[in-house]
Amino acid sequence: MKPDSLPFSSRRGFLRSMVGGSILLPGLVSSLLAEEASPAANVDPLAPKHPHFPPKAKRVIFLHMSGGVSHVDSWDPKPRLFSDAGKTTSVNEYQGRKGDFKMFLKRPQWEFAAHGKSGTEVSSLFPHMAECVDDLCVIRSMKSDHTNHYEATLGMHTGSFTFARPSIGSWVSYGLGTENRNLPSFVVIAPRSPYAGGQVWGSDFLPGAHQGTLVVPGAEPIANVKRRVPTQHLQELELGLMAGMNNRHLAAHHADPLLQARIRSFETAFGMQMEVPHVLDLSKESDATLGLYGLKRGQTTGFGWQCLMARRLVEQGVRFVELIDSGSSENWDAHGDMLTHAPLAKNVDHAIAGLLRDLKQRGMLEDTLVVWTTEFGRTPFVEAKAAGGREHHHWVFSSWLAGAGVQPGKVYGESDEYGINVGRDPVHVHDFHATILHLLGLDHERLTYRHTGRDYRLTDVAGNVVKGILT
Repeated sequence: MKPDSLPFSSRRGFLRSMVGGSILLPGLVSSLLAEEASPAANVDPLAPKHPHFPPKAKRVIFLHMSGGVSHVDSWDPKPRLFSDAGKTTSVNEYQGRKGDFKMFLKRPQWEFAAHGKSGTEVSSLFPHMAECVDDLCVIRSMKSDHTNHYEATLGMHTGSFTFARPSIGSWVSYGLGTENRNLPSFVVIAPRSPYAGGQVWGSDFLPGAHQGTLVVPGAEPIANVKRRVPTQHLQELELGLMAGMNNRHLAAHHADPLLQARIRSFETAFGMQMEVPHVLDLSKESDATLGLYGLKRGQTTGFGWQCLMARRLVEQGVRFVELIDSGSSENWDAHGDMLTHAPLAKNVDHAIAGLLRDLKQRGMLEDTLVVWTTEFGRTPFVEAKAAGGREHHHWVFSSWLAGAGVQPGKVYGESDEYGINVGRDPVHVHDFHATILHLLGLDHERLTYRHTGRDYRLTDVAGNVVKGILT
């Protein structure tokens, strides 16, 4: 039986078997099948698209610190929390439970100091990033809707705190397409699986071509990227034979859109196989550049490697790169001991500062948006007076933006005197997302996708652009 005469379910099996032993990148099969299933399969889903209005940013590097970084120990100085430590305060909710709770204020573990010409205060937890504050716009009034890791992580990435929805990276890919068809439009670099797993970079109901491609630091960052035939010449012969068969079928069936999608997918995969090894090869980076990221020559792990890889990927046209520093364990979730923040900070601090400096000296920070965030903060109070850790805190926390279209050296919003609630200018996760899209030239209310009879968007039915941080 000819492949074109197979029923749809068998056709999908045929496609899987065609890619079979020579799959080039994770997500290729799902991308191919998604394009085949689409009624507009003859339209390249990753073709470059015009934004809604002139953008300030062409690309995004999204830095996610997994587990909940304590805002009052890092970006949000609270002198009263130092002076009133040990005193009691009352809250009407504790870890999702309503009631009247008596808590003890806990002193921050790290001292704060003013840095840069802007005088932005940062704690000694992040000494290298503190040197870059004149390039940062620190938001001290972030707020989320959930106190659990899974839901808060899902919300920070998809705008939905309860159900899987497309990731922000997928929305950006859908809205803008890609500048380099030989590379994925959306890449996630993570050493381990985060809370919410692959939903963090999933495309959900958007075409599968927009899902993130996972890169894992190590000797083989992208599985199966190397060809499995002995020589490039032999692979080209195989692809040429396949292309000849496809073209004969295409001529006989007058521009079959499903076949066009298949041909395009294989061509793209071949391009990825040619380009990805070049991007992953750091051998031509100078010692000075490696030093910026705290890397040793030949190193293929660590957050410094992730940051340098992010710069190389966006340099080659990838629209959205997310870096996750840890996973769903051994992260910033410091319930028992706040001092566990110290090695986690050391892992990322030098590397992130190096990324900012590298982008700036290359002139790339002007049109690259760098985002630093976590899913929520940590409580300024504790249940037991001698408690060494802090609990989850979604009422207020801190994030920052740097680069394209963002006011540098700016502090936006504030928490109350103890860092318990938003004091001024709240920025909900939906507002955060709306602002990121705005900087990319996308109107969050117009970037929609019809699914099951309604139009969905990243910001659901909420969100306002935070105009106070824009240039």
